[in-house]
Amino acid sequence: MQAGALAIGGRALLIEGPAGSGKSSLALALIARGAALIGDDAVTLRPESGTGNTRLIASPAPHIAGLIEVRGVGLARLPPAPPAPVALILTLGDCVSERLPETPLPPRIIAGVAVPVLAFQPGTIAPAERAEWALRLHGLVFEPAFHQGLGASQ
Repeated sequence: MQAGALAIGGRALLIEGPAGSGKSSLALALIARGAALIGDDAVTLRPESGTGNTRLIASPAPHIAGLIEVRGVGLARLPPAPPAPVALILTLGDCVSERLPETPLPPRIIAGVAVPVLAFQPGTIAPAERAEWALRLHGLVFEPAFHQGLGASQ
């Protein structure tokens, strides 16, 4: 999928949008706050069953694993995070973000898995903090046993 992904608290946050919409800038701001890079601009998504439910797992795209574009500066290399279950998709760019979005968020079905999607305008006011709150308020929650099973299969 052409999107960036970050691991935050054992869950993957996908950030999608057209070129120049701020995906990598938002990712860098989240990394500065402790998130780990799964992938910038491309990630691999696959369904995986665990604890009775199927989850969508984001992992680094092999050809660009650990690379993130710092616009106007160059490519930076970071240690890639391990795969993580996708909890939320933030859509940047030509979308209208609601002041108070409907809950639950409308889902997108990817590989048979429903993932909530939030239209998100990073803007200049606390974009990383707002993205973290979006994950807290709207992201899928996974059972700890699922995380343990995921880590054991790596």
